Amino acid sequence: MVKAEITTRKLVLSSMLTALVVALSPIYFVWGPTKALPWQHMVNVIAGIMLGPVWAMLVAFLAGTIRIMLGTGTIFAYPGGIPGGFVVGLAYRLLGRIIKNRRLVLIASSITEPLGTCGIGGAITWYLLDPLLGGVFKVKFGTFLLFASGWFASSIMGVALGLSTVLVLDRVGVLGKSA
Repeated sequence: MVKAEITTRKLVLSSMLTALVVALSPIYFVWGPTKALPWQHMVNVIAGIMLGPVWAMLVAFLAGTIRIMLGTGTIFAYPGGIPGGFVVGLAYRLLGRIIKNRRLVLIASSITEPLGTCGIGGAITWYLLDPLLGGVFKVKFGTFLLFASGWFASSIMGVALGLSTVLVLDRVGVLGKSA
């Protein structure tokens, strides 16, 4: 395929995944100052595997921005979504070089999403956003754990949905033909 054709496919797929998150964004649960959205984590898994880490970050950024504008998301959509897609995409690329069993690579890379969302995204929130938000968490680690547990629950639900989706797409042969 020509590079322009690959870029066009990735642009179309990323637009569709962004639209999917936005369309499902009215279905969220409130956890402290956040609006946790399992659909974002589901799409992080799909985009990370089908598009790669950079495009997955773009999808999460665009979906988060639109959600904030619509009122179905908060500023936490950025650290809660962007790192998860990046970590899945990176894990998929790295594990694909090491592990020969494709199904195992899909599973292993999918379950890294909570690491990006809760670990990296949580740390970003705690260290960077908390001071900007007037110390919502009052820089207490126990408060942070309580906060991150909501993201973890949302992330686990999304990973289950995303992993199910990529396994089905792989089984029917669509995953290999993606962007």
